[in-house]
Formats: sequence, C-alpha cells, structure tokens
Amino acid sequence: MATPSASAPGLRPVAGAEYRSVRVPGSGTPRGRIGAARTAWGIGERGGMDDAYDEGVDARHGPDAPSGTRAEPEPAPADRPAPPEQPPSGAALPPEPAAVPRTGVAALSPRYQIGAALALALVAVTACVHLGMVFLSVAPANTVSKQHGTAIEDWVYPEFEQNWKLFAPNPLQQNISVQVRADVLMPDGTTTTTGWNDLSAQDGRAIDGSLVPSHTVQNELRRAWDFFTSTHGTDNRPIGLRGSLSEQYLRRIVVMRMYKGDATSEKGTIERVQVRSSTTNVTPPHWSGEKVSDTPVYRELPWWTVTADEANGGVR
Repeated sequence: MATPSASAPGLRPVAGAEYRSVRVPGSGTPRGRIGAARTAWGIGERGGMDDAYDEGVDARHGPDAPSGTRAEPEPAPADRPAPPEQPPSGAALPPEPAAVPRTGVAALSPRYQIGAALALALVAVTACVHLGMVFLSVAPANTVSKQHGTAIEDWVYPEFEQNWKLFAPNPLQQNISVQVRADVLMPDGTTTTTGWNDLSAQDGRAIDGSLVPSHTVQNELRRAWDFFTSTHGTDNRPIGLRGSLSEQYLRRIVVMRMYKGDATSEKGTIERVQVRSSTTNVTPPHWSGEKVSDTPVYRELPWWTVTADEANGGVR
C-alpha cells in the first residue's frame, strides 16, 4: 500500500482511508502525478474532498463560500421537441387524399384542348376584325377607310348598319308610304290602269309577326325612295349625274313588285308605271297636348315608260 507524498501541498489523508497503488494513465508526467494524487485522496476538481463530504449543511463550496449554504442545483436544459415518430417498418401507410377532378377545358384530352384553343383564337380574331370594321365605318374619313372603303362597306352593310337617327334630337315624325299604279297591256289588246298599290304597307305586313324579317323587305323600297328624293328636286327633275340612275333603280323595283303582287299586272304586260308617296304625320301621345294634321300629303311622279326588257319580264 503506497502513501502519498507529504510534499504535495494541501493534501491530507482521510481517517480510515485505505490507499492502494493505482496506475493512472499519463501519471508519468508531473501533471499526471498530481492528478493521480488528487484522485487517490478523493479531491474533486474544485480542490475539496470527495462528494461524500459535500452533502452536509456545513460543506464549503470553495475557499470563499460561507458556511451553512448549499449549492443550488443547476437548471435542467429546456425540453426539445421530440422527433416525429416513424411508423414501424412494414406498417400500412395512410391513404393519400383523392385528386381533385379537373373541370372545364382542363378536363378535355390534349387533342380537344388544341381544338378549343384554336376556336377561341378564331372567335377573338373575328371579334377584333368586326370591331375594327364597325369603327372605320362610323369614323371620319381617313386613309384606311378611303383605301379599304369597299371591303368595309361589304362587311358592315346591311346587317351591321348604324342608324344614328335613333339618337337624333328630332327623330322622324312622319310615315312615308310608296305607292304605284301601272298601265297594263292585256292579252286581248286592251290597256288597263290598275289601282294604287301600297308597297310600303305590303312590306309592313311581311315584317309584322316575323322574328327574323328580311333586310330586303325592310330596306330595299325605303332606300330606293330616299335615293330618288336625294337626287331630284321638288319639281322631280334630276340633280347631278346620279338622278337618272336613281330613277331607273326605283322603276325596276316597282315593276318587279307589280308583277309579283298585282293580279292585273300578272295577266298582261306593264307598259307604264307611276309612283307617288303618301306622307302622314305620326299621331302624338294624348298627354303631349300637341295637335297635328292627319291628312296625307301626296307627291306624284310623272309616268315612266317601261323599257323593253322590263316589259317582257326581264325583272321578274
């Protein structure tokens, strides 16, 4: 049994302690021998004796610590979140949520998606072209409208015509009817004059009750009469170079209508026609207090001789 060296400062043997020779790794060096001696005497790292002597109430915590105090326990480290539990190997995994079904164009196959995209592109291009054509038709004269005037008119008229009379401060307050009568050469060689046929009234009856009235019925006769009155004076003489053209246009229309709608004209050959207009004021509402005449005003044109091709049914 070995005895500690008395030359080591501050080392006192504990009564009844049994000393044994213990080989501590690294004790061959001076630092190692001191560490081995401290371990053999039961001295901790703070320089005191073994932990058994620190449990008393009078145990010292160092050379400057007051007697009668105990060391406070160090606070425990904060709890760390536990790692997620891993399912045991071989256990069934929970089923994944069902995928949300696709709707709309996304639900189509790629081939139909391409077709839908092309259709939408075609509709968008057509809408842009239509808006551009309508804009150019109502815009003031410019370089584009002058260069492509024919294409613009073919696109807009008559289906997309803009009738600005609807927004006029003083809209039309008259009903204008175009009437015609004819001298018809009958098969027996006699000539018969028909009564006045109200062509505008025939168009009105064709329009009433029709969900999709014909543009020809609505506009042909009306525009022909407007064309004639705009190129002729009050004495029915032509004004400018378009006067004779408007007269021929109106005459052809009334001859064609007489052959289709007049029983006498259907039996013979039309030699002459006479056109007149009947203008009647629109009756104002009862609450307005306005009084207008309801007597029609007529404007009769001279008799027109029907040309040979028209007389032989060239316009039938």
